[in-house]
Amino acid sequence: MIDIKEELSGNTYPGRGIIIGKSDDGEKIVIGYFIMGRSENSRNRIFVAEGADLKTKAFDESKLQDPSLIIYAPVREIGETTVVTNGDQTDTVRDFILEGKSFEDALRTRTFEPDPPNFTPRISGIVNRHNGTFSYKMSILKSDNNREKAVLRFFYEYAEPISGEGHFIHTYEHDGNPIPSFKGEPKRIKLSGDIDEFTKQVWESLNPDNKVSFFARYIDIKTGKTESRIVNKNS
Repeated sequence: MIDIKEELSGNTYPGRGIIIGKSDDGEKIVIGYFIMGRSENSRNRIFVAEGADLKTKAFDESKLQDPSLIIYAPVREIGETTVVTNGDQTDTVRDFILEGKSFEDALRTRTFEPDPPNFTPRISGIVNRHNGTFSYKMSILKSDNNREKAVLRFFYEYAEPISGEGHFIHTYEHDGNPIPSFKGEPKRIKLSGDIDEFTKQVWESLNPDNKVSFFARYIDIKTGKTESRIVNKNS
């Protein structure tokens, strides 16, 4: 089990990342999502709440260039289900769930991002709360050795979350040109403290030049009551 502070502070560019797990007191679902950027267009963003959902928005509209891969809804709530992803596949998953289909069904219709030479992976997570308990899944869709028409789809299911533990998946292994995709399974991480401690821990560990925004949500497992935090570098 790794320490998220050490993991993030030792990597200048993990890209975008999803954290899901169970608080150390066993009472809360923990969800975290961050975005980073190297280009002016990627850095020109903020997170904004829209009801229970989360959206990305241009900080300076006059500097917005191509919005296709940077403006989307990272978080959607559908009843007792929460979806978090790094792109517009959030809406694909939501639509499939509303049709009675699965997380996997939705993502099998999608592939990695069309941004050669990086072919950025699409990372996704889903949390299902039911009868005072919860489970979650994660996924990554990535290119097979940077080949434009060869997609690899991986799904991970966590049916019995453990208090004080979570999983972390991100888009890039580290900085580079092209940027290498994440390798292996989601990383098992230690979770501790309340939402403010969690937010501070993650945000302060991200590279100060490349970090853009961070979102945290704690959901009471029994009642479904939510508490959220948003931190934007641009403010």
